[in-house]
Amino acid sequence: MPAYGAILPALNAARFLTEVVGDIRARQPGLRVLVVDDGSTDGTADVARAAGAEVIVHEVNRGKGEALKTGYAWAQEAGLDWVYTMDSDGQHLPAELQGFQDAAAAGDLDIVIGTRMDATADMPWLRKRTNEFTSWVISRLAGTNIPDSQNGYRLYRVACLEGLTLKTSRYDSESEILVRLARRGFRIGSAPITTVYGDEVSSINPLVDTGRFFRLVLMLLFSRD
Repeated sequence: MPAYGAILPALNAARFLTEVVGDIRARQPGLRVLVVDDGSTDGTADVARAAGAEVIVHEVNRGKGEALKTGYAWAQEAGLDWVYTMDSDGQHLPAELQGFQDAAAAGDLDIVIGTRMDATADMPWLRKRTNEFTSWVISRLAGTNIPDSQNGYRLYRVACLEGLTLKTSRYDSESEILVRLARRGFRIGSAPITTVYGDEVSSINPLVDTGRFFRLVLMLLFSRD
């Protein structure tokens, strides 16, 4: 049986983790859950451990990309075959984990990305247009169609991550990894997921992170690896 894990980058997510980790473990009992506490000040690590997750702590905030890199290294060291990435605030439903596995098997895929773009009635107009634009750009750079490139709910074949070097460290890292893996010949597909919005406050800075995205695009245009 393949070994599965899940990486949950977390910044001050203590109030969500008991439910999120508990739901993941209930639906996928053999799945290992890692919470990467990226400089939290609200007891995130303690809550995650109490919920049954493994925990790695960044003493200071390094950014979501660095938290994911910590998780990728953990997945390889743990000998996992597949690893999910999920938000820690409840926006990604553990009930939909199996759909990623089904999509990977049906399409002989190496990476499966959740997509919200088949049902966007409740998605804010600006977010929808931004997702469409950024997904179009990343798809062109990757040479394959990626309908929702900004979606962090994903499933990776861990073997794809071996020897991978990412130059970004924030939200742009989630775009960089898709382009680099596609250019290495790995197969990317999608699985539909539910759009969930709660009362959490986004850590995305529209101005700064948009600048990072366009800087990434320029870097990838002049890099073929």
